[in-house]
Amino acid sequence: MLSEKMMAVYRQPLGKPHYTAGQLTKSLPMTDLTALTPHKPRRLAETLVERFAQRMRDGQLQRGEKLPTEASIMEAEGVSRAVVREALSRMQAAGLVETRHGVGTFVLDMPAPEGFNVGPATIVLLSDVLALLEFRLSLEVQAAGMAAERATPQALEELEQALEALMQGPEKSGSTTNADFQFHLKIAKASGNRYLIDIMKNLGTKMIPRTRMNSAYTGQSNRSTYLAGINVEHQQIFDAIASRQVDAARAAMFMHLNNSRMRLREAQKLQAFYSE
Repeated sequence: MLSEKMMAVYRQPLGKPHYTAGQLTKSLPMTDLTALTPHKPRRLAETLVERFAQRMRDGQLQRGEKLPTEASIMEAEGVSRAVVREALSRMQAAGLVETRHGVGTFVLDMPAPEGFNVGPATIVLLSDVLALLEFRLSLEVQAAGMAAERATPQALEELEQALEALMQGPEKSGSTTNADFQFHLKIAKASGNRYLIDIMKNLGTKMIPRTRMNSAYTGQSNRSTYLAGINVEHQQIFDAIASRQVDAARAAMFMHLNNSRMRLREAQKLQAFYSE
């Protein structure tokens, strides 16, 4: 049997009511789950897993802590033994818990935060932009290599058009931010990997360093020279992809992003100097 304290914790709703079917179930007390989905043990198991995961995120269940017995969970949740066992099996497969025979089930690791929490709202400070560039290095270097290997004629044509728009940006609109983003997005598309495309779209134009920190090029004595240098790097990336040189494409992308990181570090130093 659970203590009154633990029973109170497990019967707490997780948050304010929501209005989609899945989220509505999630916001109700545990004892209401079977009433909402009486003949769907898999759905009940999914909901039960998410509730345990949320309590781990909230700190109600700590790493190394022993979970209640199956009977206690059944009583607290108002579900069958089959649902409880299915939920425990899923949590074991996800690496969240481990079962020690004859001892019990224990919290093994914390679940990942819900959702992909990288995007425009999280890219605010110069340090955020630098961290993002390191993240991009791990993704876009490989993306460039895959693009060199997999790009279709149409993908190469779109990439070339994006490069031309990037080169003409200062003359046509005075800004190269969107054209820069489109160039990198077209590389992700040319790679043929939909997850890369989704990540790039999620980041949007905020992935381009100068959208947040103009000091990256206001510290340059000549903005045109600065942009010309960046465009040389973009041209080298395109040339390697277009000529199907996988290693060269990776190297060109690495050089470009690493140079961007170095430029931003210099901007960070200038910013710190002038703010003193």
